Amino acid sequence: MNRFTITKLGAGLLAAALGLAQFHPFGNPRSVPMQMRTELLSGAQMPESTKRILVEKCANCHSYASSWPVYSNVAPVSWLTERDVVEGRDHFNLSRWRELAPDRQETLAEEIVRQANRGSMPPLRYRMIHWNSSLNASDKAALSALAPNAVEDTSAGPGDPMRGRAVFEHRCTGCHALDSDREGPHLRGVYGRTAGTVPGFDYSVGVRKSGLIWNDANIERWLRDTDAMIPDSKMGFRVPKAQDRADIIAFLKTVR
Repeated sequence: MNRFTITKLGAGLLAAALGLAQFHPFGNPRSVPMQMRTELLSGAQMPESTKRILVEKCANCHSYASSWPVYSNVAPVSWLTERDVVEGRDHFNLSRWRELAPDRQETLAEEIVRQANRGSMPPLRYRMIHWNSSLNASDKAALSALAPNAVEDTSAGPGDPMRGRAVFEHRCTGCHALDSDREGPHLRGVYGRTAGTVPGFDYSVGVRKSGLIWNDANIERWLRDTDAMIPDSKMGFRVPKAQDRADIIAFLKTVR
C-alpha cells in the first residue's frame, strides 16, 4: 500500500468519523446555549474557594459551560463524551444550582464531598485524558465546606410515613426511583428484600455478597452511613438526622 493510498484511506476514515459525530445517540448536550464559566454559582452560598474547585473540576460534565476539545468532535469518542455530559447534567447541574431546593442542595453537597474523598470523582476515564482534573488534598479540603455542619443525632420518635415520603423525595430521588432502576436499584418492595437481588442491576461485590435483609435495623444503619456499613457499596451517602431515617423507613414499608 503506497503513501497516496494510505493518505486517501486516512482522509476517508476521518471524514466518516466527523460525519458520524453529527449523530447523537445519547442526546445532544451541545444544543444548549453555552454559558460563561464566570456566571456559574453566582450568588451561591458557599466559599469562593469551593466555587472555584467546582467550576474548574466539575463544570465540563456538570454545567452548561462545557468545553469541547478537538477529540470530542470525532465519533465514537464524541458519543461517549456527550453521554458523560448528558448524564452529568442530569445528576447535578452547576448552572441550575440556585434553582434547587435547600434540601436537594444539601443532599448533593454531601454526595459531592463523599465522592471526592473516595476518589471516584472525577471518574478515572476522565482523569486519564484530563491529567489536571484530579483532586488534590487542598481541592478536597475546599469541597468539604459544602458538607453541612449538622451534628448527627441518634434519638428518634416513631416513623411517620407521610413525612418519610417527603424526605425520600428530597434526599433519595437523585439516584433512586420507586419503580425503575437508575443509579441505584428501584425501591418499591425494598423492605424485606435481600440486598443485591434486583435482577439486572449492577451491584458492587460487597452489596451482592452481604446477604443483608432490608429490615428496620439494617436500613437504619445503611442510611446512617453506607460506607461504614459496606465500604465498596458505590453509594457514599448518609442521612444524619435519626428522625429522617425513621421516617424514610416507615415510608418504604408502605411501598410494597
